[in-house]
Amino acid sequence: MKTASYRLAALATLALTTALGAQAPAPPAPAQGGQPQFRVAIDYVTTDAIVRNGQDQFVADLTKGDFEVYEDGVKQELTGLTLVHGGRVHNLAAPPAPSAQEGIILPPSRPKNDTAGRIFLIIVDDLHLDFRNTGRIRDLFKKISRTLVHEGDMFSIVSTGPSSLAIDPTYDRKILDEAIKKITGSGLKPSDIIQGSEGSEGPSEVRYRAHVAFSTAYDMLSQMEKINNRRKAVIWVSNGYDFNPFSESRLGEDPVFGGRFGQTREEGRQQQGAFSGQQFADADLARELAEVTRTANRANATLYTIDPRGLVAGADLDEQLDPVEYGEYVRKSQDSLRVLAEETGGIAVVNQNNFDKALKRIDAETSDYYVLGYSSTNPDPLKRTRKIEVKLVNKPGITVWSRTSYSLRQQPKAP
Repeated sequence: MKTASYRLAALATLALTTALGAQAPAPPAPAQGGQPQFRVAIDYVTTDAIVRNGQDQFVADLTKGDFEVYEDGVKQELTGLTLVHGGRVHNLAAPPAPSAQEGIILPPSRPKNDTAGRIFLIIVDDLHLDFRNTGRIRDLFKKISRTLVHEGDMFSIVSTGPSSLAIDPTYDRKILDEAIKKITGSGLKPSDIIQGSEGSEGPSEVRYRAHVAFSTAYDMLSQMEKINNRRKAVIWVSNGYDFNPFSESRLGEDPVFGGRFGQTREEGRQQQGAFSGQQFADADLARELAEVTRTANRANATLYTIDPRGLVAGADLDEQLDPVEYGEYVRKSQDSLRVLAEETGGIAVVNQNNFDKALKRIDAETSDYYVLGYSSTNPDPLKRTRKIEVKLVNKPGITVWSRTSYSLRQQPKAP
């Protein structure tokens, strides 16, 4: 993980200005009465907009006057408009120049036309991928390489576990093909979870692995905030997350008949109170997911989650599990992937085997879109989460998609 964390900084070299953040944050107000003061960046905001007609075709001839942007119901002045069509960037209306620009260092093998291509972050959550599905997982990534990542696209790869992938941003698709050979699932089997050690919050290893996965994603997304005027797509491959899986089986109950040591199933359930705070597992998971999605929205990055298990029929034959309990585990883990995608404007490819169709849709959504930019008129730093609404002016029969909110990043306390 140290290697992966070290290489996270490579994304910062792509930075020109910060998306969904300020270009010139205001200085902190003087402290009064010894109360700590906080600085929040609130100036220039960007958001993507996908515009399609009744035939589901992208509309590529719109101008700045065709859009209206509202923040918390207040109309904003649109100052920047960038069209990305077929993966090529066309600056239709330049945003205000930032007060200070950082240097940019592109990968040495970049194409001659650096306006071509897209930016992908590929998260291989091998801590939550089944070892027995390694062949299927590698086949999925081969489809991603053929269908989604094209010549001129920039991509970075990071894994959460022993696949040990930490690849800096690159245009070289051969690196992706080599990385696929190293991907190996190392997720916990149900029996590992049931027989594993318990802490005050439930299965210790389950919580630890989820924390590693979310921390990896959070760090990568934080670096992606610094990349502007490009749609940043995150391909997140995982079986999903559940903080309290197989709760009854972990109590030692018979997976079919229930009870242990002469106990009834109801008496066994009462023992669950011994796991202090375990009843809050779902709330803890919701908070973790919310933090990741807020970070993605600040970075104007869209999460596309893929469960490589495909259509899940049931547990492996050598796992003696209650079918109802296993079904609940699958549902909750897939729901976590749905939340990550839906809260950032992406799609969750779960409980389905048609990966080709899903990848083609992701390809289309990341190739054709507008980037809208405006300077927020709301100076209130305490209003950290703002609602965004994008409308079209006099364009009947044409629909527009955009993210619905963004959150400000709280700056460190003023000294």
